[in-house]
Amino acid sequence: MATPQAREEALLTVRKVTLRFGGLTSLSEVDLSLYRGEIRSVIGPNGAGKTSLFNCLTGVYTPQEGTIEFITADGTPTQLVSGPPRRRRSRKPHVVNRAGIARTFQNIRLFAALSAFENVKIAAETRQRTGPIGAMLRLPHARANERRSDARTRELLDFVGLRQVADELASSLPYGVQRRLEIARALATDPALLLLDEPAAGTNPTEKRQLEGLIRRINTDLGVTVLLIEHDMKLVMSVADRVTVLNFGRVIAEGRPEEVQRDPVVVEAYLGSTEEKP
Repeated sequence: MATPQAREEALLTVRKVTLRFGGLTSLSEVDLSLYRGEIRSVIGPNGAGKTSLFNCLTGVYTPQEGTIEFITADGTPTQLVSGPPRRRRSRKPHVVNRAGIARTFQNIRLFAALSAFENVKIAAETRQRTGPIGAMLRLPHARANERRSDARTRELLDFVGLRQVADELASSLPYGVQRRLEIARALATDPALLLLDEPAAGTNPTEKRQLEGLIRRINTDLGVTVLLIEHDMKLVMSVADRVTVLNFGRVIAEGRPEEVQRDPVVVEAYLGSTEEKP
């Protein structure tokens, strides 16, 4: 959980972000300030705009209005979206990742034909500086970089509890294990901010409890700020420092979990639905 000191620094600032697809408004003047070291959850009914928000943060979509600013590891403010209305642009996803933002997906996107080890190593190698010539000639610095990426991969597989399946194909792993593997791959890029898009989807109660502990350890042990989209309210209320609620693309509530849980507008829009209650 975030310390009071960490809360004083906004790592990510979203201001008045609006995203339209033709006549459909997916996000409408969304504001969000995410503080370094906290776990923030974004909840809301299906179609509320949660994944659209993640896609704006990671350069997949370019919102027509608003600003998104991220503070990189060296303290440099970086505009993820910039330009006048008719010439707006978002930084490309790989540039966003290099700035310090990693994500998982609602629909798992692993390299199915590669092993668990290889899936994580590919991500770890994105932080290496070995050029194609050095790699082909197996120069000393290239071999050193490979040793480092191998060590980092083993370290992260241990961290998520998957060292024992390192050599198994990703496609052969149980669904809940694949979820943890995707998280390990995201962590291999050394993010300051990790975006988790419904990581508990399709998991059983035991896997949800393991995921809860993993999210806490990512935050406390690795010092990674977490932004979490999730429908499982028990998980949200147990790990989140603060909760933002979206409905029809608008922020309808924000606050500590217990405050949001009691908000009648939230109860009507979301918590009062057929979704599991805490």
